[in-house]
Amino acid sequence: MVCKFVPSVCSYCGTGCGVLFEVINGKIIRTLPIKSHPVNEGKLCIKGWNLHEHVNSFMRLKSPLIRENGRFHKATWNEAIRITADRLKAIIKKYGPDSIGVLVSAKITNEENYLAQKFTRAAIGTNNIDHCARL
Repeated sequence: MVCKFVPSVCSYCGTGCGVLFEVINGKIIRTLPIKSHPVNEGKLCIKGWNLHEHVNSFMRLKSPLIRENGRFHKATWNEAIRITADRLKAIIKKYGPDSIGVLVSAKITNEENYLAQKFTRAAIGTNNIDHCARL
């Protein structure tokens, strides 16, 4: 049995709490707070304490899914991005850029939120962007 502790950052919100994953034989079995971390100072919210359950969930998507004829099938990232880009372009061409809205999440960093708003405004051409920071 190989046991190790791997420091990381919680992925549930953009706060950046320090977590320590207990890993046994390559599988994360427990999440602990990092006591010396300057953000959370050894504390975690209920979501942070249960982070390992999300990582190990059998329901977790590990590849993109594309719906065709009402059914989902696995796709490559390149295929999923191409289809998404083509559909966005078609909607913009038919209805205009203000027909698109983007909702970003508190589960990503401020930097990622900044990139999302730049993409929304510069690439899509709309100001229709909002953030769900109401945890």
